[in-house]
Amino acid sequence: MEITTPTDDRILITREFDAPKHLVYRVWTTPELVSRWWSGHRGTTTEVKLDLRPGGRWRFVLKTNDGAEVGFHGEYREIVPDERLVYTEVFELPGVDPDDVDGPLNTVTFTALDGDRTRLELLTETGSKELRDTILQSGMEVGARGQMEIIQELADSLR
Repeated sequence: MEITTPTDDRILITREFDAPKHLVYRVWTTPELVSRWWSGHRGTTTEVKLDLRPGGRWRFVLKTNDGAEVGFHGEYREIVPDERLVYTEVFELPGVDPDDVDGPLNTVTFTALDGDRTRLELLTETGSKELRDTILQSGMEVGARGQMEIIQELADSLR
């Protein structure tokens, strides 16, 4: 997995999987499978609500290993099955109405490579350098690495 910052307000995560793209997409978009990878190795996913359609909303809640609950939600803007997802992502802060917060825009692209491999690119557009840096300093890299490892394991199990 590689994390780069192509601009002051963008984070790009790139990871190749030894699995065909339809399986990687399935792991990314199936609630029962999302509940197994979303938390990475940092806890347990306790809630997965996923309405996979343009305008549909999603919400995932992670209970961390130290007992804290962390929620994220957003709205799907674009869906091209097995190819691309575009959605917002809001980190839910205590005491802040989550509907009053505009989160980053994520674009996930699934590209078929030779040998039934897939390149996943997750581009996060934060809108500011400050938010980009806050996300990078949050420990997201450790979480993302754990997620990607589990996604590979789940894609393997679907073969």
